[in-house]
Amino acid sequence: MIQVPIKRSIERVPGGMMIVPLLLGAVIATLAPNTPKFFGSFTGALFTGALTILAVFYVCMGASIDFKATPYILKKGGTLFAVKIGMGIVAGVVFGRLIGEAPIEAGMFAGLSTLAIVAAFNDTNGGLYMALMGQYGKPRDVGAYTIMSLESGPFLTMVTLGVAGLAAFPWQTLVGGILPLVVGMIIGNLDREMRDFLAKAVPVMIPFFAFALGAGLDLTKVWQAGLLGLGLGVAVVIVTGIPLFFADRLTGGTGVAGVAAASTAGNAAAVPAIIAASNPIYADAAKTATILVAACVVVTAILVPFATAWTARVFGAPADLPDDDAAEPAAPAPAASPAPPASKGA
Repeated sequence: MIQVPIKRSIERVPGGMMIVPLLLGAVIATLAPNTPKFFGSFTGALFTGALTILAVFYVCMGASIDFKATPYILKKGGTLFAVKIGMGIVAGVVFGRLIGEAPIEAGMFAGLSTLAIVAAFNDTNGGLYMALMGQYGKPRDVGAYTIMSLESGPFLTMVTLGVAGLAAFPWQTLVGGILPLVVGMIIGNLDREMRDFLAKAVPVMIPFFAFALGAGLDLTKVWQAGLLGLGLGVAVVIVTGIPLFFADRLTGGTGVAGVAAASTAGNAAAVPAIIAASNPIYADAAKTATILVAACVVVTAILVPFATAWTARVFGAPADLPDDDAAEPAAPAPAASPAPPASKGA
């Protein structure tokens, strides 16, 4: 039977197991958005099951994490979280003084606002980060997102913009985001056979999760936002990616995890409307900010995998680093027994 080198061809593309399915899903979602509803059943589930696949991915990934890696997760996740939010705060302060709350009304930057910039900078695409680190990193690198997940939602954007009042951050949502990983860690640490069994599923799920993630991207958003949306997406990758790269290297990484976090989360597109509902002064900015942030989601979802693959190729992948702080040192090999003296009588 004729063999077609599908896997080998996909892997020729940098980060191919992530990028190719993601782009395929995005193209189908853009050209034939009703495909999931038309076919329904299992086919529809492949397009809409990103959260379910991610939940299973999280459990299996957690099973392969040793409890000894917890300090590493706190250090890595906390550092990337602080840098990403720090860049959002800097951007908010700078552009807040330059243009204020209202969007720019004329010129090539018409529609750009402080709200759009901060919302795009503040929130990392967790699914994209975990899928990329599942390919290039180690389970502990994926687990670092449990700390970075604090970026999700409008709370930190409100803090950055200085909005008065309290923003709800339900503890159930926070616990629910971490629970699958914790359950996986418990199972994997209680039973090494379960760890081996579940860990094998991690690379298999990456293309399926990537396809479902891509199916949620509408490439027309980039067209609607025009060059301004494209430029803002590129700015997110570069402006946050460079500090994140060096922060990752300072915590013992190769820079790959930092670049993988230089994206905009899908739920960030909903933040401008929530901010405007909390403070009407941002009502005008929210209209164009929503489109710009949605464009950033698409642009960064396409650029970050390529940038991550390039970083891994040039600076090395975290998967190639030793787990010095996450695993017990290997026991010294027993000394070889001296060979018995050869018989002289033969």
